[in-house]
Amino acid sequence: MKRIQKRITTIMFFVTLMMLPLITLFSEKKDFSELENRPLQKSPAFSFDDWFDKSFMSEFESFVSDHFTGRAKWINVKINSELMTGKNEINGIYITDERLIEKIPEPEYEAVDRSIEAINKLAETTETPVYVMIAPTSAGVYTDTLPKNAPQLDQQEVIEHIYGGFNSKVSSIDVFDILNASKEDYIYYRTDHHWTSLGAYVAYSTAISKLGFTSIPYSKYDVEHASSDFLGTYYSKTLYDSVQSDTIDIYSNKDGGSVVSCTINNGLEEKTYDSIYFREFLETKDKYSTYLGTNQPVINIKTNLQSDKKILIFKDSYANSFIPFLTQHYNEITALDMRYINNFREYALPEDYTHILFLYNCTTFASDDNIKKIAY
Repeated sequence: MKRIQKRITTIMFFVTLMMLPLITLFSEKKDFSELENRPLQKSPAFSFDDWFDKSFMSEFESFVSDHFTGRAKWINVKINSELMTGKNEINGIYITDERLIEKIPEPEYEAVDRSIEAINKLAETTETPVYVMIAPTSAGVYTDTLPKNAPQLDQQEVIEHIYGGFNSKVSSIDVFDILNASKEDYIYYRTDHHWTSLGAYVAYSTAISKLGFTSIPYSKYDVEHASSDFLGTYYSKTLYDSVQSDTIDIYSNKDGGSVVSCTINNGLEEKTYDSIYFREFLETKDKYSTYLGTNQPVINIKTNLQSDKKILIFKDSYANSFIPFLTQHYNEITALDMRYINNFREYALPEDYTHILFLYNCTTFASDDNIKKIAY
């Protein structure tokens, strides 16, 4: 009897292996994988030239792999099997018990120094005070949770190198220590490369005093848990689902100022909204875009504060969940993403602002060669 059951099980296994490619071939196909945040291989067009140079078979294999029925589950089985054999890194992401952590390569310091020089030049040509805040990512804070002997960049050293290169007209805002001291709190997402709203608040509480204001106490904020099933960029690289999903929080200060308008310029047109939160993204995989929407060249925010304080921010996406706290202090906020801009003076003049802030995470600042364009 056991022999018969074993034979039936074996037959069913091979039938399944034979059927899955057929099911895959005739199932509905998508052009983009939200889970993996990437375009999927399209069905290759057959030609004899492609057949003989093997490009057709290569594209066809990629097509079948991308659209394989139950792909996410199969990948997860494969990852768990690899973890059991001692492997602890998947596509540049370390797998730990509580979070996914990116393996950060050593930066090209020549590129870093070009960005530093550009900021120095800007500070020398304007009377508006210039500040720089470089935030560590989770990879810089949770190094003690990494697998044994796992290589990792010392982000504190990189940040110290950056700050050490600024001239006397640039003020550095160091938030490494306060974030490191708060590491037991939920300050970074477990499955994504951004800090959480709480992490942004912790950094804000230090930064705002450097900018000449008193921080709004945490107790003054109402915190809305807008979503509890966020799976971010690190999840997309691994599809490893044994780490707890993340929560998107929205902070509001009922006793403070409020946003009057949020105007987004995508380089072709401007659209104005009455909120800095785009809740439609809560229903998508890209839930972090709830904060200020997707990355755009120019964002201008106006508040109802009776103040003449205005801030110009050069940023990456770490600023998106940080800016809401600044709305309690500034009448106007302009945020520029130099990845999409050549001449920033077409959109904002430094002299029109009370403060200028560069807000980047460490890995973006170290790798983004677009910051140097501010010196053009």
